[in-house]
Amino acid sequence: MELEAGAIVEGRVTRIMDFGAFVEFPGGESGLVHISQIAHEFVKNIRDHLTEGETVQVLVLGRDEKGRLDLSIKELTAAPVEPPRPKRLPRQAPEFENKLKSFLRGSGGFGGPGGSSGGGKKPSGGKGGRKRR
Repeated sequence: MELEAGAIVEGRVTRIMDFGAFVEFPGGESGLVHISQIAHEFVKNIRDHLTEGETVQVLVLGRDEKGRLDLSIKELTAAPVEPPRPKRLPRQAPEFENKLKSFLRGSGGFGGPGGSSGGGKKPSGGKGGRKRR
């Protein structure tokens, strides 16, 4: 059986290595599914996705310079849809900012008028008048 680029073929996983999985076809020919061609997400451990003896469908990508088959499982699955990014919140309305500033000034929150920043007369301690000697 001659396998050409673009063919979708079913084969059996015969060996799993750290860099990919070897798949054998009914005609006896085998090829490599590189770790980057197993899934759309990052694959840290191939054994989380494939097991030896498992039957898989692969896409023949082509042949390398030595005539070995390059295969892909990832190309036969739909790419995951990325969740939409959250929208930026709009700035507060200027009316709110003005009300907040006015409140803080009136309450003496930051040393403004009406606060205890020391701008008034001291309360007297006695009847008033002259000091005694």
